[in-house]
Formats: sequence, structure tokens, C-alpha cells
Amino acid sequence: MKRNKRSSTNGDPLHDEDPISGVAQLFDVSIAFIVAVIAALFSLLSSSEILNKDSEWTMTRKTKDGNIEIVEKQKNEIITKKVSGKNMSGTGKKLGTAYELENGEIIYVPDENQETAK
Repeated sequence: MKRNKRSSTNGDPLHDEDPISGVAQLFDVSIAFIVAVIAALFSLLSSSEILNKDSEWTMTRKTKDGNIEIVEKQKNEIITKKVSGKNMSGTGKKLGTAYELENGEIIYVPDENQETAK
């Protein structure tokens, strides 16, 4: 009796691989992408200052709702303040003027007659 060998691969060893191995490769690529995104975020936010326990910094961010939050870190405490659109009143003195540039950057210029802190 003769046996018929039917082979659709024509002896190609690449077609003999497990078809699910491609999914494992996609998983590896996605893990590498996630690690790269995390590394980019840490370098963008200067992670050495953020993770340092003695550092102090202030950051503003805009939420999905369009509200602005101020995040402050002082030593081991992180404080989040929400900026509201309410009009406030009280007594005080003018400290300076803030200008918004065309690129969106805001510059604060103190008044010349303002006393310097000692």
C-alpha cells in the first residue's frame, strides 16, 4: 500500500510553528511599549524630584472636566487644591501682574514698589 503524503507547507519550516506563538510575541511587544511609556513619563516629570522625600514642588493640571487643580508637595505631604470660578472679595494689596504669552506660557511680573521678603 502506498501512503499519500499531503503537505500544504511544501517543507517550509516556518509554517510548522505553533499559530498561537504570534500572540505571545504581541504580548512581549506590548510589555516593552508599556515600560517605554513609563520611562518617558518619569523622565518628563523629572522623577528624581518627585520621588525625593525632602523635595517641595507645585504643579497645575487640568482635569477631564476642564477644571484646574493645583498639586503641592511639601516634604511628605501632598495637597490638592481645586481652582473655582467663584468671585472672591476681601482686602489685600496688589503683588504684580500676570501675562499670558502666545504660546500659553504665563509670566508673573512683581510690582516695582513691592517690598522684598526678608
